Amino acid sequence: MTGGIGGVQGSLAEYAAVDARLLAIKPASLSFKEAAAIPLAFITAWEALVDKAKIGEGMTLLIHGGSGSVGHIAIQLAKSFGAKVFATGSAENLKEIEEYGVTAIDYNAVPVAEYIDLYTDGKGFDVILDTVGGTVLDNSFLAVKKYTGHVVSILGWGSHSLAPLSFRGGTYSGVFTLAPLLSGEGREHHGEIMKNATQLANSGQLKPEVNPKDFSFENIEEAYNGLENHTFKNRAIVLI
Repeated sequence: MTGGIGGVQGSLAEYAAVDARLLAIKPASLSFKEAAAIPLAFITAWEALVDKAKIGEGMTLLIHGGSGSVGHIAIQLAKSFGAKVFATGSAENLKEIEEYGVTAIDYNAVPVAEYIDLYTDGKGFDVILDTVGGTVLDNSFLAVKKYTGHVVSILGWGSHSLAPLSFRGGTYSGVFTLAPLLSGEGREHHGEIMKNATQLANSGQLKPEVNPKDFSFENIEEAYNGLENHTFKNRAIVLI
């Protein structure tokens, strides 16, 4: 998260000069490849769940896209705060989600109203993290707890009606992780967040999923094509 956007020099280099405020010690428990996969997903999850939603002990949290690059990190982060986590995914991803010790919901098979009744006695979730956008964000407005519930999205783009959320008396936050790189404001907070990532990883509470294939300058085009064509199952791509 040190560059590559908004005119800030990128990371496709052997060496880079980086503001020391953005740095944290590499977790001893992770490989360099795993450590390199943490920043974007973890900073996004932290800003959503900790900074915006104030996740805490005993709170019910629904994560849309639990097996995704941000979703699986958000699951681990929320569990470290003592939240009761539920996560949606497609049928082929449910087992993977359950391996994190949370409740997996097949979003194609279980209607919103049904899983609200099943898992919250019809009350709705304290916090909902949307990592998908579109109609999933619209459904989140219907699934959040009345009066005290909070919806936070990392893909809150496009046009959405806030009426369903307003009728429930809930609140909404949007997260745009790249904003500090574009504006130059608040970038040091990313360094603070990364220090928390180091602590969680070293305590065994954080481990990112990384694409097993090694990419270098020789096959970097394959990496970009895979990202563009969505053939890597939301696993981090690391250049070594």
